[in-house]
Amino acid sequence: MRILITNDDGIQSEGLKILVEKAKKYGDIFVVAPLYEQSANSHSICVRRGIKIAESNIFPGVKTYTVDSTPADCVRYTAYGLREDFDIVFSGINCGFNLGDDIFYSGTVAGASEGALVGKKGIAFSSHYQGYEGVIAYFDIVMEYIFSNKLLEKTNVLNVNFPRKVEGIKVAKQGYTHYDSHFVYENGEYFQRGKPRFDLEEKNVDGDVYAINHNYIAITPLNIDRTDLIAYKEIVASVAQKNKK
Repeated sequence: MRILITNDDGIQSEGLKILVEKAKKYGDIFVVAPLYEQSANSHSICVRRGIKIAESNIFPGVKTYTVDSTPADCVRYTAYGLREDFDIVFSGINCGFNLGDDIFYSGTVAGASEGALVGKKGIAFSSHYQGYEGVIAYFDIVMEYIFSNKLLEKTNVLNVNFPRKVEGIKVAKQGYTHYDSHFVYENGEYFQRGKPRFDLEEKNVDGDVYAINHNYIAITPLNIDRTDLIAYKEIVASVAQKNKK
């Protein structure tokens, strides 16, 4: 298996170093990662300026490139610029969870999702912001879980979140990340602030936020097709019924 590794915390991040070492066990790896941190840049790509790309020797023995753009562009450059073949994108390991609503803003999840958009598979890995203990101890167990249950045959993108202390593994739905969001004015600029309220998800027992809040590794299958299929079917049926009258 040929594995493209990217992230959104940048080429120097501790999580990327851990992922590079962990991923070696699972195939032929190479790295194409942002030169600088790209957190919360979501699935954006650069189309209004040139992109600087350079080879790096940061990981001895591992072919590595830096890209001064987003995780999505790292994957796109690999597919359409380098034209390097690969089977799957490993994106991460993000310093901080990507749960619930966070996936809409997450560059880490976007890196994995872009893998699906170019016709491959993708896994996004994220960890508690205070440490990678859960990832280091359970990464191989999670990979065995994914492969033994053939999860990547059932979906193209997986979003995996690791707590620091692990009680087990749960396949979870995307939940909701409740923040006490607000803006703070500092030195002539406004900054977004907010703390997550995991307690507000206590009734959503099938959700990823609930799983993490109870010290379970959350594995969430994601779909790059954002069609609301329930609403789509209801609307099509409703319009068809109306046109019969």
